[in-house]
Amino acid sequence: MNKETAEKELSAYIRPVFGFALKRCKSIQDAEDLSQEIILRAYRAMSIRDDIDDVGKFIWTIAHNMLANYYRDISREAVGIPLDDIAETLAAVDDTTEETDCENIAGLLKEIAYLSKLQRRIVIAYYFENKKQTEIADELGIPLGTVKWHLFEAKKELKRGINTVRKTSELKFNPIKFDSYGINGSIGTKSPDEFFRSVLVQNICYCVRDTYKTVNEIADDLGVSPVFIESETEHLDEYGYLKSAKNKYICNFIIDEPTSELLTMQDQMYKQAAAIFANELFDELTKSGILDDPDIYCGYTDQPITMTDTTESPRDHNFLLWALIPYLAACSGDELLDERITFREVSTVRPDGANNIFSASVRGSHLQLPPDYVEMKNWCGPMWNEKNDLRIWQVNSEWCSRGTPDMQNVSDVRRILSLFADEGNEDDWLWLAERGYVKTCGSPDGHFKAHWQIVWLQNKEIHNKLIDIGYRIKKKYEDEFNHIKAPYVKASLDAVPDHLKKIREYELQYVFHSAGWFLLHCIRALLDNGKLKPPTENQKKCLSTIIMEKPH
Repeated sequence: MNKETAEKELSAYIRPVFGFALKRCKSIQDAEDLSQEIILRAYRAMSIRDDIDDVGKFIWTIAHNMLANYYRDISREAVGIPLDDIAETLAAVDDTTEETDCENIAGLLKEIAYLSKLQRRIVIAYYFENKKQTEIADELGIPLGTVKWHLFEAKKELKRGINTVRKTSELKFNPIKFDSYGINGSIGTKSPDEFFRSVLVQNICYCVRDTYKTVNEIADDLGVSPVFIESETEHLDEYGYLKSAKNKYICNFIIDEPTSELLTMQDQMYKQAAAIFANELFDELTKSGILDDPDIYCGYTDQPITMTDTTESPRDHNFLLWALIPYLAACSGDELLDERITFREVSTVRPDGANNIFSASVRGSHLQLPPDYVEMKNWCGPMWNEKNDLRIWQVNSEWCSRGTPDMQNVSDVRRILSLFADEGNEDDWLWLAERGYVKTCGSPDGHFKAHWQIVWLQNKEIHNKLIDIGYRIKKKYEDEFNHIKAPYVKASLDAVPDHLKKIREYELQYVFHSAGWFLLHCIRALLDNGKLKPPTENQKKCLSTIIMEKPH
């Protein structure tokens, strides 16, 4: 297109372009400057191009692009339009709305989300729903003056927000994900999966793990609307996973983000202590003859049973040790514990009836661990439950195949305990047989025989004899165990924020007692040296399960 043709085509657009700029700029001077720049840039381009089929579309594309640059140059003020003018157009947005107006509206909508819940309701009612201020006051049950004040404050906050360059953290682009979580105590009616199944909730907790933050600050960190954060934080606060103060939130449970050094230190500590305790415990149990004590019932057999069986199968010592080794590692030596902090002091009572200590772990892909590092796979426990004078104790591990831990469901535990008290029915026997806890033949309503496959400590005397063996070993090595764990205790406490140190101190009291890691390392130490044999496929269903009278 030659210059004469370009000038002729543009002459029809000079007045419309100026009107376009005047409507959107802060001043007449700005509008004049912007319209001149639009016409000049269009003229230069049209003078050297021959492929412009729609001149009007070409000019308005340049106009919109130049206007966008203008808005950026004035530091993102209220985009040259009074706030009320923008707000009043929100409800009228449709496919004909100009691109820059859509950008303005999107920016304003984003900032509305940063208002308080009450201000947000008032702004939406007034500008979106076209309600009168008196009507809003009546609906919300607040004075008219309060509505007016909130509208005034909301306008100031919106202007401030539009002029603010919001900073996001790395979590917006690289969100974390819980590697695992643990529960110490009772679960209640709501599983933690119901709270932490979403990445958003996990990242909300992570970004306030050591610092109080407002909903808006959390939203900025995560790069999402505060509206989504607001409901989640309220829910987490209600159930004790967050705690609030002065409209700010902080995580109320430990999120471990261990270093390679800390994990290696933990691994070596448990290896060293477990090798001492588990080997000496194994030798004492096998050499003392206590495994054949008739008060320890261990009826496991790989053979099917019949109604005519009159002889008891040979006792499987290896199967029995799979239950006794972790049990005595966890429960012996209570007298040696320095229980300065009680469970009640650090646990959280939740609205669903749960009373527990929740924790989570985030493990980065950059961690470098030694080749012989012992991983915790499919571990759950130790777990126990009681009915009347009976207690059932259990751990789940990578060597078990029972699936979801039976101990998580109180009603299922009741089935096991009721049958030990001869209170069960046919459905209960079938349920237990399916899970490998018993072998049966015949029918419960006729000739029937059941053979228990789990370990049963039949009185308190045999229980106390076993506990005493574990106690003597822990007492013998008490000073050495304290020396072994001291560096890890210090490093572990240094790794958690101050407001959660008491929880970690409570947990560290049980490092060489009921801590799952200690039980795992005891099993692993004996498997590695060949003293403990891997369970058979049939044994995996009922492994590491003990029934006993209540010890206390």
